[in-house]
Amino acid sequence: MPSDFAVIFDMDGVIFDTETIALKCWTRAAETLSLPDIRPIFPLCVGVTAKRTEEILKEHFGADFPYPAFSKQARANFIDHYETEGLPVMPGAREILAFLQEKGVPIAIASSTLTSIVRPELEDAGLLSCFQAVIGGDMAARSKPAPDIFLAAAQALSCPPERCFVVEDSFNGIRAAHNAGMHPLMVPDMLQPTEEIAALAEHVFPSLFEAKDFFEQNII
Repeated sequence: MPSDFAVIFDMDGVIFDTETIALKCWTRAAETLSLPDIRPIFPLCVGVTAKRTEEILKEHFGADFPYPAFSKQARANFIDHYETEGLPVMPGAREILAFLQEKGVPIAIASSTLTSIVRPELEDAGLLSCFQAVIGGDMAARSKPAPDIFLAAAQALSCPPERCFVVEDSFNGIRAAHNAGMHPLMVPDMLQPTEEIAALAEHVFPSLFEAKDFFEQNII
């Protein structure tokens, strides 16, 4: 393990158990607007920005796909869930963040979600103070699998890319970490790694508890 390293976390599907909720919100939005079944396309949109999501949906359903209306309805569904039930924190998230904090390891969030959404969600969960840098999708020129967002996080932490570990659940996130020249660590959520993704990830852990064990065993 590189000395003087940093750890960069994705948020949705890694820190928060949000992807199942998001899929339900998407499905309800599609039903409300009488759109085609959205579920087969959802995995392709995990870990990318809203702009790239719009491109993917129009690639699959045609240029006339009503993305603004769909996005507005899906977001309204998500807010309704958030306000009534909150966001569940992933098992092991608080533990791994507390351990890294205790050891003085710089930590960042690099999420494709807008920064204006990321920060309040982390704050509501009592986790915002864990991170020295919070990078949202609006702070990167290109969406994952481009490396932009992770390179921005590394710069914010003043840590060279080759000394950064990235904890991700999405395929595009693992690709982006690899493209950034970082150390990709995968903790799968909705999708198990393909042969390609398993080859790009340096380790695949069943949960954040095992990821924490990895850092415990390797931090000197």
